[in-house]
Amino acid sequence: MSDFLLTQIINYGAPLLGAVVFLGALGVPIPGTFIVIAAGAFSRQGLLPWQSAGLIALICVVIADCLTYALGYYARRPVLQRFGSSERWLKAESFFQRWGGMAVFLTRFLITTIATPVNIIAGTSNLRFRTFFIYDVIGEAIWIFGYGGLGYLFGSQWETVSEFLSSVSGFLVGLIILAVGVWLARTYWRKNEAAKGQVPDL
Repeated sequence: MSDFLLTQIINYGAPLLGAVVFLGALGVPIPGTFIVIAAGAFSRQGLLPWQSAGLIALICVVIADCLTYALGYYARRPVLQRFGSSERWLKAESFFQRWGGMAVFLTRFLITTIATPVNIIAGTSNLRFRTFFIYDVIGEAIWIFGYGGLGYLFGSQWETVSEFLSSVSGFLVGLIILAVGVWLARTYWRKNEAAKGQVPDL
């Protein structure tokens, strides 16, 4: 599929690149970073006008991010009806209100595999749209022009660069999963210890 998409981007140029990153930001399983780096390499070969292609791609991916944020925002009411009184939900919402902007920023270019869920959570947790938008645009600009720039810089070596960045991203996702697992285990252990220490009323 990747080879097919790359061929079509060469044939149809910036509009198709924009469509591809748009669908990827909506959650369609498309290797977005791979495509962006390849687009930078194509620009060096004169097959793609990088300035216009990068700008179109940035606009498209930001629009898609805003749509998934809106999905979370409009799902907030049923989520609150079910989980709003939960202590865990309140803590998670408080955490995201404080650090949500940074989570949005880092998942634009560093941990892209969880970008779409983070957008939805940002909307559901009522992170201010202005905050979301600013961090989103800055992060996506780094992704488009930074990674595309690497493809342009390394030219024919762009596939090696893409594999390295994919490995780094996978490693970071693994660390996050491990950290969440440790946190859940610690929370569960504390609750058990607190339950054991309680003395029933007679």
